[in-house]
Amino acid sequence: MASSRKDRSLPEGERLACDVLVVGGGPAAAWAALSAAEAGASVVLADKGYFGTSGATAPSNTGTWCVPPGDGRQAAVDARWKRTAGLGDRRWMLRCVDQSFENLTRLREWGYPFPSDDGGNLYVANLRGPDYMRFMRGQVAKRGVRILDHHPILELLGDGHAVAGAAGLSRRTGASFEVRAGAVVLASGGCAYFERILGGTGLTGDGHLFAAEAGANLSGLEFTGKYTLAPRGSSLNKGLPFRWASFYRPDGTPLMGPDGEPVTNGIGAAERLIAEALRKGDVLARLDLADDTIQDALRRGQPNCFTPYERMGIDPFHDLFPVELKFEGTVRGTGGIRIASSDCSVGLPGLFVAGDAASRENVTGGVSGGGAVNASWAMASGWWAGRGASLAARRTAAQAERRLVPLGGAGLRPTGEARLVDLDRAATLVRAEIAPLGRNYQRDAAALALGRRNVEAVWGEIAAHLRADGTARLAARELASVTAVTRWTLAAAELRTESRGAHRRSDHPETDPAMARRIVVSGLGEVRAEWDASAETLLEGAAS
Repeated sequence: MASSRKDRSLPEGERLACDVLVVGGGPAAAWAALSAAEAGASVVLADKGYFGTSGATAPSNTGTWCVPPGDGRQAAVDARWKRTAGLGDRRWMLRCVDQSFENLTRLREWGYPFPSDDGGNLYVANLRGPDYMRFMRGQVAKRGVRILDHHPILELLGDGHAVAGAAGLSRRTGASFEVRAGAVVLASGGCAYFERILGGTGLTGDGHLFAAEAGANLSGLEFTGKYTLAPRGSSLNKGLPFRWASFYRPDGTPLMGPDGEPVTNGIGAAERLIAEALRKGDVLARLDLADDTIQDALRRGQPNCFTPYERMGIDPFHDLFPVELKFEGTVRGTGGIRIASSDCSVGLPGLFVAGDAASRENVTGGVSGGGAVNASWAMASGWWAGRGASLAARRTAAQAERRLVPLGGAGLRPTGEARLVDLDRAATLVRAEIAPLGRNYQRDAAALALGRRNVEAVWGEIAAHLRADGTARLAARELASVTAVTRWTLAAAELRTESRGAHRRSDHPETDPAMARRIVVSGLGEVRAEWDASAETLLEGAAS
């Protein structure tokens, strides 16, 4: 595969071939493509948007879990493990720290413009999303990867034994195309459940649905109760500035905690108090704990955080403004496609997963990986998945031309008579059962049961009757994906009758030590949620 050109639009019926197909356009996709290409594989990267600008990282300023080699590395892993609600795996966490540090070193060697501290030392623990992803696009292109911008994948292709490619469309023309591949890496990001958050518009859990249609399982989806403070009415979900915030009631009096002290620092324990207050009425904030030095650092380090304020004519350091808690789904949550081995295989021949599309329970357990751990996980898992996919493709290279069949269903091939389905109405119904604070921040059996009934009704309509043509197929598949992930999320949340990490049950407020286990979900026609029978995370055949 010698071409690294940017395809404007593939013609109808185009059929490409490569060793490894990478689905997605964020950092995990970039690292997977780089790893596979450096292993000698021919690679195609297909992005729903423009590779380097789409996804949650591109508009962000993200830290990394950067721990240099030495005695402190194991100590850092042990300290972080204590925050995983008993579900993390120290071995995977150590692997992640090792690999991400190696990849940060690669970035430095490749010439990434890391900033320097006052002593002239490079500061490699932070990445400015726009610069980082622009740089990664350049590195991927240099290695001959064929980049398909604005060519979303709609479904996987299989030969009855292995995943062997995917089919998609051009967003500009609606033309259909296929990519036949020795292996596929799903690096399609998390699921934002149609919530309007920065960089999250296209994060609809597509890869989750693709994997399930191929027969894979998912895990950790009950840990989706992750919300971030934002100025009301904006898509901004960057909570860092609220470390220096005070909170007030609509009449301007301070919001008080149970200890009789004003609520400050909206990250951490104060979040629950703010969530309770928001369920009763408006909450106002002001970043009045930031001195001039902090204000300057925030504006320089998080410039996009202040654009919404400027557009609304608000000085957040001096003016009171209403806030809301933005639902972040699996983007900042934990769950995703279940990893079956150390090379990030999902347990099916030819299919691998990386980044937020994967369950991050191995490295974050039942809590959010935030920016730092998730960023390092994207680097590490992308590298492992790309290498694993290149090895898998090498094993299948000598096989004769395979007869491939499409694996997609809901939104593409209805089981009953195709008819008009109101996509907007269906999306609103699904989102109402998963995004609101009253439904998802704290859960209970009655609300979960009702939510499951309502979402199952939407799924039944989609699976039986929804069929779209041309570019409308993308919206149909996105609706099917979000609805499917919501079904799995609610089923997992119903099974976990305790409160643990980002899963909070008002009817089961205590943590049950016997439930320090993972929940596996699967199924399309009928959803299954089961306790994971695996005693340990698999680490056989560690990828180099």
